[in-house]
Amino acid sequence: MQFKNLRGIREDRDIKQKELAKVLNVSQNTYSQYETGVISLTAEVLIKLSDFYGVSIDYLLDRTDNPKIAK
Repeated sequence: MQFKNLRGIREDRDIKQKELAKVLNVSQNTYSQYETGVISLTAEVLIKLSDFYGVSIDYLLDRTDNPKIAK
């Protein structure tokens, strides 16, 4: 399952896969596979991405179009 919001937010912020992979301490290939759904995102990775972007996990997983984190 591809995650359009995960890719879209990265591209909107002009961040390269290689840069984000470094933040997550994974290879660029692994990060690419997260975006395309080849490798499942772990809870740890989702939390790191949510914190990095300041958006909800539901947004990253395309469960909502609203990036705001519910409080």
